[in-house]
Amino acid sequence: MIAYQAPKWLPGGHLQTIYPLLIKPVPQPYRRQRWETPDRDFIDLDWYETAACAANNPQTPLVALFHGLEGSSNSHYARALMQRLTAIGWGGVVIHFRGCSGEPNRLPRAYHSGDSEEIEWILRRLKQQHPQRTLYAVGVSLGGNALLKWLGERESAASRYIGAAAAISAPLDLAACGHQLARGFNRVYTQHFLKTLKQGAAAKLLRFPGLFDERRMREAATLYQFDDVVTGPLHGFAGADDYWRRASSKPWLPAIRLPTLVLNALNDPFLPSHALPSSVQVAAAVKLEYPREGGHVGFVSGSLPGRLDWLPDRLLHFFRHEEG
Repeated sequence: MIAYQAPKWLPGGHLQTIYPLLIKPVPQPYRRQRWETPDRDFIDLDWYETAACAANNPQTPLVALFHGLEGSSNSHYARALMQRLTAIGWGGVVIHFRGCSGEPNRLPRAYHSGDSEEIEWILRRLKQQHPQRTLYAVGVSLGGNALLKWLGERESAASRYIGAAAAISAPLDLAACGHQLARGFNRVYTQHFLKTLKQGAAAKLLRFPGLFDERRMREAATLYQFDDVVTGPLHGFAGADDYWRRASSKPWLPAIRLPTLVLNALNDPFLPSHALPSSVQVAAAVKLEYPREGGHVGFVSGSLPGRLDWLPDRLLHFFRHEEG
């Protein structure tokens, strides 16, 4: 597999992060499925697979994608990966975290960066429904952090459900990531996230008055302030500091026993490179890959207007050749 090199016409982490939004592939046909959760909520899954996959062909691998903060099956990386999987005859499914499929979830809680219990339930059910298929898991950004945390918590037991995993641009140290997003140009990303996060939070207050301090939520100018009043308390944390500490996946990396790719660009605007773990800070099963460029889930390749096929191809190469 060729190592990632950013095109000369697309310099810098910010351009490499933002530009993929302009060239994301056209949507692929999918089948939406709703799962009722054990606590009487729901999640939606978008399935991308051929008739052979739908027939549960035991020779057809299935790749499950956990998206990033406020992401969905419409995200550029999801479209690119599902398009590639469809082209080679593999099955793909994008799992929407609660409230991310276009319809608000039912409960006060939503989703968060350390939601490993939700990852466990989803992967267990996928394996139960497709026991003969090889299942791989990919987590992007927030979804990557939650997936890595689950892998560390489960250790060798993770192999009951999946054959290998990959985390792309995961915010391994949530405190380092959160504070980084409060600085300089990165505040543009923060405001983008806060716009939809606040809309969702305001909708929850209409259904659950007094759930949290509305004034503090609306005045939040950083992810720390939002997580301190909304995300943390809604999901059992004392506040942002407690949430960021307990939900970070970095401390769990030494416990991972399943073949796992951790891919982060050194110029990712979301996470400073000094927060990335070294090889002595992770288990032998973890393959660290830190290309010099790529931005946050960018990895554009080719001449203008560019392509988004490098990342799907890198994932498939790992699952096919390097997981053993």
